[in-house]
Amino acid sequence: MSKKEASSNKMKNWHKIEGWLDPPGATWIESEQAWNFVLYSRDATRVVLLLFSKNDDTHPIYEHEFDHYLNKSGPVWHCRVPRDRAAQAVYYAYQVNGPAASEKRFHRFDPDKILLDPYAKAIYFPEEFDRELAKKEGPNIGKAPLGVLDADGHFDWQDDQFVRHDMDFLIYEMHVRGFTKHESSGIAEDKRGTYAGVIEKIPYLRELGITAVELMPVFQYDPQEGNYWGYMPLNFFSPHGAYAASNEHAAERNEFREMVRELHRAGIEVILDVVYNHTCEGDDRGPNYSFKGIGNEMYYMSDPHQKDEQGHKTFANYSGCGNTFDANTLAGQKLIIESLKYWRDEMHVDGFRFDLASIFARKSDGSISPNQTPIFSQIVTAEDFLNVRLIAEPWDAAGTYQLGHTFSGWLWMQWNGRYRDAIQRFVSGEPGMITELMTRLYGSADLFPDNLEFSCRPWQSINYITSHDGSTMYDLVAYEGKYNWANGEENRDGTHEFKWNCGYEGELYAPQEVAKLRKQQVKNFFALLMLSNGSPMIRMGDEFLQSQQGNNNAYNQDNETSWLDWSRLKEHEDIFRFVKLMIAFRKEHPSICRSHFWRNEVKWHGPKGPCEMESDSQTLAYCIIGTSMNCHDLYVMINGSDEEIEFGIYRGTNLHWKRVIDTSLEPPLDICDVSDRILQVQASYQVQPRSVVVLIRDT
Repeated sequence: MSKKEASSNKMKNWHKIEGWLDPPGATWIESEQAWNFVLYSRDATRVVLLLFSKNDDTHPIYEHEFDHYLNKSGPVWHCRVPRDRAAQAVYYAYQVNGPAASEKRFHRFDPDKILLDPYAKAIYFPEEFDRELAKKEGPNIGKAPLGVLDADGHFDWQDDQFVRHDMDFLIYEMHVRGFTKHESSGIAEDKRGTYAGVIEKIPYLRELGITAVELMPVFQYDPQEGNYWGYMPLNFFSPHGAYAASNEHAAERNEFREMVRELHRAGIEVILDVVYNHTCEGDDRGPNYSFKGIGNEMYYMSDPHQKDEQGHKTFANYSGCGNTFDANTLAGQKLIIESLKYWRDEMHVDGFRFDLASIFARKSDGSISPNQTPIFSQIVTAEDFLNVRLIAEPWDAAGTYQLGHTFSGWLWMQWNGRYRDAIQRFVSGEPGMITELMTRLYGSADLFPDNLEFSCRPWQSINYITSHDGSTMYDLVAYEGKYNWANGEENRDGTHEFKWNCGYEGELYAPQEVAKLRKQQVKNFFALLMLSNGSPMIRMGDEFLQSQQGNNNAYNQDNETSWLDWSRLKEHEDIFRFVKLMIAFRKEHPSICRSHFWRNEVKWHGPKGPCEMESDSQTLAYCIIGTSMNCHDLYVMINGSDEEIEFGIYRGTNLHWKRVIDTSLEPPLDICDVSDRILQVQASYQVQPRSVVVLIRDT
């Protein structure tokens, strides 16, 4: 082909010169040996693309100033850059200018700022990276995060398949770094606290019986912000680089994929805790890294009730973190949907847990929409999203609480805070909780009604007693005070909790009888959780009494306060055994966890016959009728009082019942394997104070 013919073909396909407006981000086009760059910035008046080499993040090797006549279509800026124009390019960023902030326009343009592409798939932080400089007006070249070109790369997924569990679904909430960072983890030092470290602990997860891991946020966050949990994302596409074991260029992407592939091979679902309600840029006191300088008004909600000293619009803060991402704008919606699809299609994630998901129900002015906002429909109708697991934290930081059928996401699973509170209150010794306890054990039908109008299911309720946001399970029974300090700094208070320290504050020098009672209380927690209809979730380390020394909000503690101390596994192997066998018991009896509520297949009782629901009652018994020939009837007796109580067995007293669980007994009698079940008196059973007993009908 002659040069004239080639030039003619390019004129016929002008996007090969001017760029094409989709997909967003930086896309490598192999056939053309060129990159296509796309940036959403509706109100920008000037956009400049900067390309950097690997050895110099201060002086661009190529700059392209967009011509809005050629390189802007609607709100989209686009260009095509052949590799031969910048053969050594490895990193990229933008500079964007636009109108000043005003009473009517919510802009934060700064033409000097180096801005990260919101669609970057990996992020590079220069050695001189400076968060504080990003908070001030003026240049920060060489000290700002940059996007990585060609970050996608190839990965051999082999025969990887998505994983989906039903009756045996059980979530293990995990922090990638905290899971193996402690030296007691037994992991090689260079792999501690990484995706590779998680892989090495897969045999442990399988032994415990875990079928799904829910990873606390793995989106890249600001390494200088001081947030250990990760709930301050810088970008919605790139995996957090510090969780990679290798220092190689953009290694975090493939290391994350390897972790997912190996978890899938073990039959374990991978769920991401995703944060789309705010970013680490915060309000006007925070840094200008990306969204602010590219299109503040496109990506963030403004506060309809407040102005700054100059009369300018300010940031709405329904997230409690300084800003609120606006999922109502076209740019905001597309970013979220593309991010979800990316993690599903390219990273093979099985599901998502949405942090502060009720923010999605807010319109751009902050008001709660009476109808489902468009983002919900777009998520559930996204291509190939039919079998993606969707979990909501159904509230926000501004007081919106939509737990149950009032949540806008159709048939989404939801963190059930009412379940958490009820079980904590009952086990801590609060009387008058029997009606509430029955409701939560049954599957929370008050929140998820299965009437004709709503047709909710019990599996929508994510039942949990502890999560990252609060005390560990052991600390619930060892500390009544809040000890939210480490390294001399006091933290913010965490969620409200219902605790009882068993008569002694703290772990050090705790009397033997107190230590024994604490273990019994933890066994009560796990027994009730695994006997409840719904979808259970446990917090990492609770299975061997992990402690944060009473700190119930260790959001900024990247140290031994938060890291799992694996030496406690050996110290408390009796609790690990109980939890492992309790999980196995649940899986063995599908009559506990059903796709529908128990209805006529559960019978409620008290110690002396009828169920006691008085204001001072602390006892409950119930019988679940097996659903098949292979599923036995179960009889559960719960004594939350300080007294030993004789429970009559009011379901088939002429049948033989065998005890399988009694949380008051020492191991191995506290929970028995199938072959070790002990024949009990048919008519009654002496239930010890603060204990749970489970009988199984002998066939």
